[in-house]
Amino acid sequence: MAPSKTVDPAELRASLIAVSAWLDDPSVPKPPRAELAAAVRLSARTLEQTAPGSSVEVRVPPFVAVQCIVGPRHTRGTPPNVVECDPRTWLLLVTGRTEFADAVRGAGVTASGGRAGEVAHWLPLVRV
Repeated sequence: MAPSKTVDPAELRASLIAVSAWLDDPSVPKPPRAELAAAVRLSARTLEQTAPGSSVEVRVPPFVAVQCIVGPRHTRGTPPNVVECDPRTWLLLVTGRTEFADAVRGAGVTASGGRAGEVAHWLPLVRV
């Protein structure tokens, strides 16, 4: 199922710029929750739009979970292909500051299922 509202690329870029100092330096104070939530939600929904489908679920608790990538549809229970990470790691991936494989090796990303790694093909979404 496609998201109900298309993400405006300018809005996505602005939300990522708002948190970029924290992404570059974790000692910088964490952005306000609303700014962080906007960056995470807009970027995840952009992934959902650019890689439509429902074979992989991407979770960034507590803000969002989206399904993406064409393939077998999941409808009930725990999905067989899941990518989960914290908001900072997600935004590092989205902006190209971290590679997917490196984040998995470093335990910043949990990727389960044979198709979960396909998310890497769609990242980064925006370099800021």
